[in-house]
Amino acid sequence: MTRTRALAILHLTVFIWGFTGILGNEIALDADRLVWWRTAVAAVAMGIWALISKKSLVTNSRELAAYAGVGVLTAAHWICFFGSIKASNVSTALAVVSTTSFFVALVAPFIRKAKFEWIELVLGIIVVVGLTIIFKFESDKTLGIVLSLCAAFLAATFSSFNSVLVKTYPPTRIAFYEMLFGMIAVSVYLLFSGRFQSEMFNITTRDFSLILILGIVATAFAYIVSIDVMKVLSPFTCALTINLEPLYTIVFALWMYGEREYMSPQFYFGSILILSTLFIDAFYRKKKAAQLGS
Repeated sequence: MTRTRALAILHLTVFIWGFTGILGNEIALDADRLVWWRTAVAAVAMGIWALISKKSLVTNSRELAAYAGVGVLTAAHWICFFGSIKASNVSTALAVVSTTSFFVALVAPFIRKAKFEWIELVLGIIVVVGLTIIFKFESDKTLGIVLSLCAAFLAATFSSFNSVLVKTYPPTRIAFYEMLFGMIAVSVYLLFSGRFQSEMFNITTRDFSLILILGIVATAFAYIVSIDVMKVLSPFTCALTINLEPLYTIVFALWMYGEREYMSPQFYFGSILILSTLFIDAFYRKKKAAQLGS
């Protein structure tokens, strides 16, 4: 797969993910139960896909331990993400979670044992400035912002681990077991908190339909594809490209919810600063590739 093709596929995936926040807002379930349904549907869909496409899911205990750890991180990320939406609104959650690129710049060099690049530090500083502006002018949404920051850190961590795993193991196997262990982790949490009850399965037809879209299209398909492109793209480039998700989602939210999603001018300025890191990174890496090729 070429870098151009990988970027095109990743952008399509991010566009699909742009609907995730809307779906999470529309489904009438709290964050942890929503994540249980998302991981359960995704695991089933991935298992069926593996059977149809004859993708091997045979693994060993060492692999399973790695998948389990990343699966738990992924589930925790989604719980924080949907929790942020429920605690604030779609725009706030998506704008702040785009700080994932900043956290990737911090954690990826340690996980991947890669050289630290100065450009990532500069872009990280821009992200922090944008985030500071959002915090200052949207203080009434503090809980949502904090949850979204936690989601960003968890996303940076699990995506960095996946960028290592995909060098050795097939994307379908990685995605299937991570969703399976994510579901198991949320099940254990709900069980010990006394909330894994029959009412959890008593959901409306509308909610179940939205869950199927969320689990199959926005998770099973998108998750496998997003892991696959990591064979070509760095975690930092992936994280910055994924920063377009807030842009798509905020536009969708403004269109669907109108005034409920209107924010202060300072919020949009801070968001633009964060999102600008995507284009700066793309320009830098294109220029760097051209220099190496000459």
